[in-house]
Amino acid sequence: MNERIRSRDVRLIDADGKQVGVVPLEEALRQARVAELDLVEVDATSTPPVCRLLDYGKYQYEQDKKEREFRKKRKKVEVKGVRISFKMGEHDRRLRRVLAEKFLKEGHKVRVELPLRGREKALRQVGKQALESFLESLQEIALVEEAVTATPRGGLSAILAPRG
Repeated sequence: MNERIRSRDVRLIDADGKQVGVVPLEEALRQARVAELDLVEVDATSTPPVCRLLDYGKYQYEQDKKEREFRKKRKKVEVKGVRISFKMGEHDRRLRRVLAEKFLKEGHKVRVELPLRGREKALRQVGKQALESFLESLQEIALVEEAVTATPRGGLSAILAPRG
């Protein structure tokens, strides 16, 4: 291709996707007017710049449609909550573990909370041990995403994420 490229030339692609070749910008604009389409610059960095004839409104609509479809198919991750207490019985603790497992298997993250009220706040270390033992019981199916931290109201919490 020994064409001499002038600064006002563009590589033109028609509405069907076929390359027309390198043409003057005025000729590309004329073809766009005749076909009642828009002349859209696709790649400005190449020499000469690449332009395409297309209906820009329709193109934008198709892009928006693809974006909406993508958002619909995207999996939304929710954070579900499970509350435990260090005074809780073994049966209740087992039920909370089963509930947390169910959430994790559905692909949700789980926030495990251990609220401390009144004098329980003095036993923060006991509560932390209870929360950590609960987290250990779920370590086969969950990863600890956020370690045990204090909540603003004086309780404790941790966040688990599903494995794999």
